Amino acid sequence: MRSISDALHPARRWILFLASAEFVALFLAFEAAVLVRFFGDFDLIDQAFGGSTVLRGLVFAGVLMLAMTSMGLYATHSRDGWSGHVVRALVAFFAGGLTLMALQYLTPVDDIGRGVMVLALGFGFAGVMVARAFALRVGQGELLRRQVLVLGVGEKADLIHSRLRRDSDRRTFGIVGYVPVQGDAERVPAELRLSPSEGLPAMVDLLGVDEIVVAPDCRRGSLPLDELMACRLRGVHVNDLHTFLENQTGRAHINALSPSWIVFDAGFDRSVARSASKRVFDIASSSLLLLLAMPLMLLTAVLIKFESGLGGPIFYLQERVGEGGETFRVIKFRSMRTDAERDGVARWATSNDDRVTRVGRVIRKLRIDELPQVLNVLRGEMSFVGPRPERPTFVEQLEREIPYYGLRHAVKPGITGWAQLRYAYGASVKDAEEKLKYDLYYVKNQSLMFDLLVLLQTVEVVLFGKGAR
Repeated sequence: MRSISDALHPARRWILFLASAEFVALFLAFEAAVLVRFFGDFDLIDQAFGGSTVLRGLVFAGVLMLAMTSMGLYATHSRDGWSGHVVRALVAFFAGGLTLMALQYLTPVDDIGRGVMVLALGFGFAGVMVARAFALRVGQGELLRRQVLVLGVGEKADLIHSRLRRDSDRRTFGIVGYVPVQGDAERVPAELRLSPSEGLPAMVDLLGVDEIVVAPDCRRGSLPLDELMACRLRGVHVNDLHTFLENQTGRAHINALSPSWIVFDAGFDRSVARSASKRVFDIASSSLLLLLAMPLMLLTAVLIKFESGLGGPIFYLQERVGEGGETFRVIKFRSMRTDAERDGVARWATSNDDRVTRVGRVIRKLRIDELPQVLNVLRGEMSFVGPRPERPTFVEQLEREIPYYGLRHAVKPGITGWAQLRYAYGASVKDAEEKLKYDLYYVKNQSLMFDLLVLLQTVEVVLFGKGAR
């Protein structure tokens, strides 16, 4: 068991503070919703609820607290940034709202009412986000930072020190030190090295370590396996260097990959449940986008027609490679001249491409040209989130030049994706290799929560034009 001092770790104190603050915020949100719904008329409130609203407010706050806990919002040292917290909160409030609706049928005497429910959920979500933002700011990121101990001081361990040294790189973790391992060349600065005189488990308890990264230059005969097992049984996560770097950078490291990464590593979920949830997500998000964007799509079609004349096509159909290497015809608004590839040779898009029309330059910048792909999603050829679909000519070239490139076709291509968010528009083999690192990370770690996170961050990309070309 952890010591008493570990139970009082700053991150755990902030979790307790945050949970208390958010419970109060939810309770007050319910009371505010009641006042707004009944226009502050206490006689009407008494008639509607038959007395005090305190019990209903406590039930409301309690159910949502349980939902947020189940979504990992009170886990110490989360890997999520602010966007991840927002996504998890949205899912928690949706699930909590459904639970409260079910409870109303099971316990009608404690009926809350639909109007109050909707208002309370809205006020509650706003209150929770404000409380969380305040707590994270005052706590200086303690809730987001895991305490990491690195086992090794050689070349591999130095990758963490040299590649992840900026504050932005260490947003979700802090390095408490590096422990020397027999046989390592001493590359990590001396002031960062630690000496566990009483053993690794004692050091873990003393420093409040949450994760150990195993990064010796040579593992054979150099690892204190008994001590690592003791730490693991204390609840400390133990990861190898590759997994740690992958989790922190959000991308796979192609040069370090091997077939065992696919065969033995966790991830690559292709279960029936995952496929079903993915398809439901695709249909729901695409249908909603199509409904909301229909006026904009009609305006875009008119502008394209106006610029190119009655004879010019509105849509651009092009063969792309999809899941399992199968080809399909992607649907996009035409943003280039009709003679953009009159010689039949496929070309990468470039900055300030002279083949792009005036209307095309605007719709490409705002990603409006991608909107018709919702039809590909509804037809089952694409997914809403996934690797960008490429042309067969480029795929053949990239599979020859980039190791493991074909792995990205294990899932359906997407309208948006992790690589599109994390890396600029690809216009060369080198760009494609960099984007592949993010694509493979998505293929390995895909989940409904990950898709929701990508969808939320895509809004930022569309609003500010990041990565568009």
